[in-house]
Amino acid sequence: MFNIISYLFFLFISSYITIDVGRRCYNAGKDYLEYLIHDKVLCLTINRILLGCYYLINLGYIAINVTYWEKVNNMEQLLTVTAIRIGYIVLVLCVLHYINIFALYFLRKNLTIK
Repeated sequence: MFNIISYLFFLFISSYITIDVGRRCYNAGKDYLEYLIHDKVLCLTINRILLGCYYLINLGYIAINVTYWEKVNNMEQLLTVTAIRIGYIVLVLCVLHYINIFALYFLRKNLTIK
């Protein structure tokens, strides 16, 4: 019973975090991309592709996370295991965010040199 509750709790929170962060990065990314690339159509296309890839990677990671779940026997384990798994999701989101920022920065740097 505790496993099912922890699965539902984890899926709800991690899906909410993923969707909310994705929406915020998509909206804020428009201005950042336009500053870097100076082409609105290309920026919108890149931003949509990044959002799609972001959702696929994170939802896949969430699904894999559920398959490797330990057996939860009490409320303390439920909170501990769920908090650790949600922490991993947040760390993955952070790493992906910074990879995107640096990749776009270096892309812009390479485009201006040529």
